[in-house]
Amino acid sequence: MTDSAAARPPMTLLIAAPRGFCAGVDRAIIIVERAIETYGAPVYVRHEIVHNKYVVDSLKAKGAIFVEELDQVPDGVPVVFSAHGVPKAVPAKAEERGLSYLDATCPLVSKVHRQAERQVKDGRHILFIGHKGHPEVIGTFGQVPDGTMTLIETVEDAQAFTPADPANLAFLTQTTLSVDDTAAIVATLQERFPAIVAPKGEDICYATSNRQTSVKAIAPRCDALYVIGAPNSSNSLRLVEVAEREGTPARLIQRADEIDFAWLEGVTTLGLTAGASAPEILVREVVEAIATRFTVTEEQVETARETIAFKLPRGLETA
Repeated sequence: MTDSAAARPPMTLLIAAPRGFCAGVDRAIIIVERAIETYGAPVYVRHEIVHNKYVVDSLKAKGAIFVEELDQVPDGVPVVFSAHGVPKAVPAKAEERGLSYLDATCPLVSKVHRQAERQVKDGRHILFIGHKGHPEVIGTFGQVPDGTMTLIETVEDAQAFTPADPANLAFLTQTTLSVDDTAAIVATLQERFPAIVAPKGEDICYATSNRQTSVKAIAPRCDALYVIGAPNSSNSLRLVEVAEREGTPARLIQRADEIDFAWLEGVTTLGLTAGASAPEILVREVVEAIATRFTVTEEQVETARETIAFKLPRGLETA
């Protein structure tokens, strides 16, 4: 052993599995890549395709141009809608302008959109559990007429809500929420409004639930935990909260250059996971950076195996 290796303190890395990309994110990225191959650059994308700077920058380098509104897309070029989903008005406006568009909305988000339409058609008012201003919430609200859905962010909101017709209520949820927080809000709503209609199956997506479960499995064994993800990534922020609830200090970092080695002083077991829009290459980058200061032992802790894959839109499967 060299002197420098001997000087490096030992560090056990408990790496959560599953972590990183989910099927919806994978599909959205492939849609942008295939669109560039099919139509040639540039291809416009409305909103970040997924909430991850590394992914967005990689796609920019291939010929994607990211904009926030459809007005910023010139005539005659294709546009892709992000994985978070868009209000109905957006594809309608694209059609009005004669724009070719590809919808990269995650199929699990689309499922929530269809449920919202059904509940409103059946005359129910929807209580939507989610975070104000998140693109997925904006997209879901944009599926139904104004006034047919109310946002519920907290248990307090659930306690304070006064419906016009308590017998005709339904609830739906954003797909990237904390499983535990949502359960508490749902319990409050069901206690107050026993007739409230629940979604068919769980709205919180399998990947969000799985990543939270894997953090719960490793957090009690860790002195500290890093979540790799973007500050605007809802599912990544929830992973930090899950670890902290287990009593483990946790921080969100986007990539290795944000590692705070002073924060790791005295840490002998570090947990590591990645949000659903963070690629595995960033996990490896963080592991390698930690290995420059510590003698690292890696242990992967697998709590589920994900085999889901989503079909691509027609016309792109063979591109």
